[in-house]
Amino acid sequence: MTFFCSMAILYTMVNQKRNYQKELETILESVKNARVENPDSARPSLLLHACCGPCSSYVLEYLARFFDITVYYYNPNIHPEQEYTRRLEELKKFLTRFPQAVENNVKLEIDGYNPEDYFTATNVRSETELQTEPEKGERCRRCYEFRMKKAYEYACRNNFDWFTTTLSISPHKDSEKINLIGEQLTNGSSAKTKYLYADFKKKGGFLRSTQLSEEYGLWRQDYCGCVYSMKK
Repeated sequence: MTFFCSMAILYTMVNQKRNYQKELETILESVKNARVENPDSARPSLLLHACCGPCSSYVLEYLARFFDITVYYYNPNIHPEQEYTRRLEELKKFLTRFPQAVENNVKLEIDGYNPEDYFTATNVRSETELQTEPEKGERCRRCYEFRMKKAYEYACRNNFDWFTTTLSISPHKDSEKINLIGEQLTNGSSAKTKYLYADFKKKGGFLRSTQLSEEYGLWRQDYCGCVYSMKK
């Protein structure tokens, strides 16, 4: 009986997924309490990696009251270049019109667009089996990782308190992989920048992003971004 009980507990521990939304709520409560204790203190800074306007919408609505946010647009995976530019322009337009972004002085940092960075980071040309994977596979994990790593490096160089990404708002993205990447990037680092755990699709987050997109007339793309997702 003891053996079977132990195995059942082990199985539960191995298979129990972390609740990243709860972890986010705990962090936000801590941030809020710190401001209550010291109301004259500055809000902590957050570098928010973003892939487009629609995915940023709810996340900014949710987080702008807690952090001094800089949106970081680094997405060389997006194909073709016209698509990359269109998503960027939609994001720019949204930031100038969305009250929470304007009132909280949300800033925008645009990094370079070199599609070869994507192909090098994912090695998708050599490992051709990755090209036909459905979303949430290894190709996508590598894509999350190299963009988040770039965001983390920028955040560290510029002394941000926190960094995170909007990627988890999409039902087509693997939030567990995204959060583990963020955790691995910051664990053991001497930099002050911490990773903000999140699963933004939870608690109606994805639905709210679609509502805000409709309200502000944001163009919603119909594929993730890379040439392989476009073909599918």
